[in-house]
Amino acid sequence: MTAEQLMWAQMPSPLGRLLLVAGDDGLRQILLPDRNNDPAIPAPGWRRDDDALAMARVQLEEYFAGTRRVFDLPLAPRGTRFQLAVLAVLAEIPFGTTCSYGEMARRLGQPTASRAVGAANGRNPLAIVLPCHRVVGSDGSLTGYAGGLGAKRWLLRHEGVALADQQRSLFG
Repeated sequence: MTAEQLMWAQMPSPLGRLLLVAGDDGLRQILLPDRNNDPAIPAPGWRRDDDALAMARVQLEEYFAGTRRVFDLPLAPRGTRFQLAVLAVLAEIPFGTTCSYGEMARRLGQPTASRAVGAANGRNPLAIVLPCHRVVGSDGSLTGYAGGLGAKRWLLRHEGVALADQQRSLFG
């Protein structure tokens, strides 16, 4: 049996160049630029396929243009059973709203697992589409984000979420 070959494409975004990765079963990853705004690099063996990722690119472009609030893509994230349960809860957080790690833990039926939820949230392979940027601290403060807090601020403001003055966007 041969290993599945993953496909990739890149796209510009207000957050920098995104790397989209898919398998035959759907979108696997959306990789944000690093903290220096350097784009993620495809792994050896991945095959560039802009056509296979065209629907994901179009829907992300619509989101960034403000015309899409819900994604309709075949998703195929990988992770533990708990991580996948956290991703399912992320998918339920509506556009323009936030949720705390504690609230997510309660939704999972594990009210004391907010740290584990945070760790699983930090491993979200499908940033933006599975909106981990909508998860905040219990006091409403912004907490970590793979693309940096400036990217998280930008995404929340883009969705119309009011942020406190001390959380002013690094992106303007």
